[in-house]
Amino acid sequence: MLLILAIAILMVFSWRKKMNVFENLKSLRSDMQKNGWIIDSFLFKYKNQNFVVLIKLYEESARKPEYALLKLEFLRNGKFSDSLDVPANSAGLLIDTKELRAYFNIEYSENLGDLLRQFNANLATFIPDTINEHKSISEIEAISNSLSKSDSDDPQKVYCYAVKRNSLKANGSFGERSIFNDNKARILREELYNKLNCKNEKHLSFCFSKFPKHEKTDEIIIYNWTNNRKVK
Repeated sequence: MLLILAIAILMVFSWRKKMNVFENLKSLRSDMQKNGWIIDSFLFKYKNQNFVVLIKLYEESARKPEYALLKLEFLRNGKFSDSLDVPANSAGLLIDTKELRAYFNIEYSENLGDLLRQFNANLATFIPDTINEHKSISEIEAISNSLSKSDSDDPQKVYCYAVKRNSLKANGSFGERSIFNDNKARILREELYNKLNCKNEKHLSFCFSKFPKHEKTDEIIIYNWTNNRKVK
């Protein structure tokens, strides 16, 4: 009797695992929300092709496809302009099969369903269940580019030279920096972000230039910010 019960439990567990091939996405999204990240990344390899995959949370005001948990953006390593946006949830990728096959060069086959299940199972092994703390240079570049575009800014602007207090709003309070500017600063200038206590200070925005010569050290940026506050 106990053996039958054990087998039944294993069968249910196996079925649930198949139904939720991307179960890690749920815990990853929770970890991102908890820690104030709207974007994360991981590396993915398929058929000797290397990709940077961006995990993006939907903003509250954004239009989200039905059943979508978040969005994955696949970027071909070395050619970020060759990309594929795919809504996803724990059960799979919400995309037309032909579009997926075309991007990943999956040849048509009579057992196409099995091939796609194998693709999903392979992808699932790369998806982390918590925020990726050790990103490659390619991942940092891809994340920075994406955040800049989302903030209507030039992706080439990666050199931080100053911080500024956001303007007063109609209600008399200071405006808060965008989540995109926040995450970009955390990715590119983490130490400066922490020194300015930006986890709690929401009213400072980071200024970036596309020219390396404009970049300033943490010490200079903090000194200039402190002096500007005294003048005002």
